[in-house]
Amino acid sequence: MTAHENQDAGPDLTRGVALADFRARTMLRGHVGEQPVLLARVGDEVLAVGATCTHYGGPLEQGAIEGETVRCPLHHACFSLRTGEALGAPAFDPIACWKVEREGERFFVREQAEAVPQPARISGSGQPGRIVIVGGGAAGFAAAEMLRRRGWQGQLTMFSSEADAPCDRPNLSKDYLAGSAPEEWIPLRADDFYAENRIDLRLATTVSRIDPDARTVVTADGASHPWDRLLVATGAEPLRLPIPGADQQHVFTLRSLADSRAIIARAGAAKSAVVLGSGFIGLEVAAALNARGLEVHVVSLDARPLERVLGAQLGDFIRAVHEAHGEIFHMGTSIASIDATSVTLTDGAQIPADLVVIGVGVKPRLALAEAAGLAIDRGILVNEHLETSRPGIFAAGDVARWPGGAAGETARVEHWVVAERQGQVAAENMLGARLAYRDVPFFWSAHHDVTIRYVGHALAWDEIAIDGDIAAHDCAVSYRMKGRTLALATIGRDALALEEARRLAAQG
Repeated sequence: MTAHENQDAGPDLTRGVALADFRARTMLRGHVGEQPVLLARVGDEVLAVGATCTHYGGPLEQGAIEGETVRCPLHHACFSLRTGEALGAPAFDPIACWKVEREGERFFVREQAEAVPQPARISGSGQPGRIVIVGGGAAGFAAAEMLRRRGWQGQLTMFSSEADAPCDRPNLSKDYLAGSAPEEWIPLRADDFYAENRIDLRLATTVSRIDPDARTVVTADGASHPWDRLLVATGAEPLRLPIPGADQQHVFTLRSLADSRAIIARAGAAKSAVVLGSGFIGLEVAAALNARGLEVHVVSLDARPLERVLGAQLGDFIRAVHEAHGEIFHMGTSIASIDATSVTLTDGAQIPADLVVIGVGVKPRLALAEAAGLAIDRGILVNEHLETSRPGIFAAGDVARWPGGAAGETARVEHWVVAERQGQVAAENMLGARLAYRDVPFFWSAHHDVTIRYVGHALAWDEIAIDGDIAAHDCAVSYRMKGRTLALATIGRDALALEEARRLAAQG
């Protein structure tokens, strides 16, 4: 390390670096003053951009270059290395671009480049004058943001049944619920974003009917709202079980910011909690309540947690992680009844419970689409452009079933990043872009000090191959069918997850 380098910040780029400083790498992190800067080799060029992901601050130099883009290792956000644009969610804010000057064999970075205007990608006649989005979740927000980013100036209305503006839903069961993330982190955009971008966001508003022939939506107050293009992004709702006592005030499901706030309020005076469900939401809620000091019991009919998604080995490991933090598991049973201070299980056991969370999954909200006559098959059927069976009506997010499964099958995936990226593609296509949605599904899940990253989509498999040591938090678990890898789960191997996502995308 030379005198002008800082071990954490990397070299001072105002003093220049040579290609030899990259060694065998395609990226090099350095700094200009206090600003972290990423140098990236793209062909014969060296490009410079901000080194930190604008989503949750991931170190981009640990990510991967794909063409003229860089992907974050944490949550796979994608940025242009030429313009800094956030091309793929979950990031929406761009990274800075910096000027690179070559002097002899050295490359110098001294000042930021001016922001490059984003391409409008809309031209010609036939542009929609009015677009309506039904749904205020990931897909709906991402679509609205992209429509304005692309320069579309028409009337944009967004209906959300929730009382709060679009928020970072994954955090509601993770750090926010645990008390380690402040509420100002949760909105995807501040309130003034919607006014400044002329997005007519109607909160706490229910759409009661879609009329494809009249091209209107009707809200619960009887008002009719015309559209030229419509996006159905109604998302999913928690499953509710007919358990005696489940209607009491200390029993919750978790989907909205209001739900998370209510659980937090109850947890403040609670000593014990029971979580029904050992899927991702159930376990993340259990970890969060544990972090708040509650005694937490997890109840599930399954033999082991997450087995249907991650298999037996990872399921057993995740259970051990939670048990090491004091959570108590009751597998192979369910809740028979709930009273004011306890739950009774179907095996007869009784557990103290000041707080109960039902987290047994969700179901897509399809009633509007079905009543409107859209083609339905365990979701709203869309083509590769995310357009439904009725021209001009698109669907994205948890409700959409698209031709993206293995062996030509359709797929419907309830992942946050999938919903956001589908919203972005749907927005482009509502403006006439005709882009095919081709993203490889990705999600992450946090369990105390363990984070799992998962790429691909495997509903079933005939082989699980494990590379590395699960117990050491260093592994890659492949899910295969007839020799073909459908999905990969990693712990401690973020770069490998990115590499596998690229391979699966190329495989098609």
